[in-house]
Amino acid sequence: MIASTTADTCIQESVFAFLMDPSAHPHVHRIDTHAASVFLEGDRALKIKRSVRFPYLDYSTLEKRKAACDEEVRINRQFAPEIYRRVVPITKSDDGSLAVDGHGTPVEFAVEMVRFDERQTIDHLAEAGPLDSALVSAIADAVAASHSVAPRAPAERWVASIPSIIEGNTTAFQAASYFSASDIDDLREASLAAFSRVHGLLKRRGEQGCVRRCHGDLHLANIVLIEGKPVLFDAIEFDPDIATVDVIYDLAFPVMDFIRYDRHAAANTLLNRYVGVTASNTLDALAALPLFMSLRSAIRANVLLARPLGNHDGAGILQSAQSYFELARLMIRPPPPTLVAIGGLSGTGKSVLARAIAPDFAPVPGAIVLRSDVLRKQLFHVNETDRLPRSAYRPETARQIYEILIQRAASILAQGHSVVVDAVFAHEEERAALHAAAARLGIRFVGLFLVADLTTRMNRVGRRERDASDATPEIAELQEKYRIGAIDWILIDASGTPAQTLEQSRSRITRGEPAQADSAEQQ
Repeated sequence: MIASTTADTCIQESVFAFLMDPSAHPHVHRIDTHAASVFLEGDRALKIKRSVRFPYLDYSTLEKRKAACDEEVRINRQFAPEIYRRVVPITKSDDGSLAVDGHGTPVEFAVEMVRFDERQTIDHLAEAGPLDSALVSAIADAVAASHSVAPRAPAERWVASIPSIIEGNTTAFQAASYFSASDIDDLREASLAAFSRVHGLLKRRGEQGCVRRCHGDLHLANIVLIEGKPVLFDAIEFDPDIATVDVIYDLAFPVMDFIRYDRHAAANTLLNRYVGVTASNTLDALAALPLFMSLRSAIRANVLLARPLGNHDGAGILQSAQSYFELARLMIRPPPPTLVAIGGLSGTGKSVLARAIAPDFAPVPGAIVLRSDVLRKQLFHVNETDRLPRSAYRPETARQIYEILIQRAASILAQGHSVVVDAVFAHEEERAALHAAAARLGIRFVGLFLVADLTTRMNRVGRRERDASDATPEIAELQEKYRIGAIDWILIDASGTPAQTLEQSRSRITRGEPAQADSAEQQ
């Protein structure tokens, strides 16, 4: 970092002192980041660019700070029009007194924002405890919506910039002197190797329009709940190149951040929901996710290290930076994936178990869930909760659904990502085909088959609301006549609560039982 001139810094410090003066601003609260200081008072927030210059950011003159404020308001009104008001001058009169939006000479500029409850940013919520899956799904929807309207951009500069991002992280870590040289070098080499593996993929995605002018800085502290709705804010304004990225690189930031806060279920839900609404341009990008999450984690570590460490929270900042650095190293070398199949008749709780168990399977953030009911709706181009006619359930359609499930699962597994396939799997050939796909790839396979009595299944199906499944109690009763044949997957008694089914499944898997742990004949 290079500071601006002494005179410029002195003027800015006098502005900061004025905004913190208890006689004029008795209830103000100040928050400092590496590049800005935010002054919270009443229902207003004033954000002032700090007089600093980094390799990627230059706020070293008043003119540059004014331009950055104008651009911040312009960019962020796209994401959060309810937050961003305007740019206001901090003025100095002839007698030397300062004022916000006064009539004197502007000596500083601030972004004026509507103050929100700082406790409702998603990082605070994630730190406080597990998040509701509906909230996480809403976050995924908000991110996907922002990507759908983000302007497309040429991909060449973005793809070419990735090695320089890796080198920039390396240089910053070396300068900080908080991490071992061997660990820094190891992260660099692994990152460059990962980039080499996905270079062709990233170029193809660029040609497909997946590189866009995104938010660019979508960690959890830049998402806030306002009236129960997640709102993205504080998008990058100082350099459009930094925000012009593959949409999955934008998504990788909140996914990674949830893992940093040990909210693996939220990270998995976020990814699966995003995939569910953007499948056509997401499933082929999973091979790049470990690199993207690692880069985001390393950048977050370096941003934290760039903050002023002289305050009372300096030790906490260093600890957080260390956590992000270690997470970057962990993510860049993902372990092998697993293929999990969850079968059973309607009402046995397959989908509930699939969502609950998906975060368990490495690599982070857990398995992609492929559900036959959802795929069927996609195949017929209807919404997930729209009911399909009986003709959509013909045997030939069912065979097509299972073929696509196996193809998608194989594609995801080949990218190094785990998969949970959720389907009835009523026929031996369906179960055998999926197991064979895992064998061809040399992938660990876990097959779970849920069983429950007819009354339980009919009651569960009858209570469903707004679900992708079209099963009814009558269909559940008809399924009793299925000739399922020999089941060589792990049989799970799913007649209890979802928590009991999950616990039982985890226990059987943890014991290392093979997929063929149970063999039973069902009519």
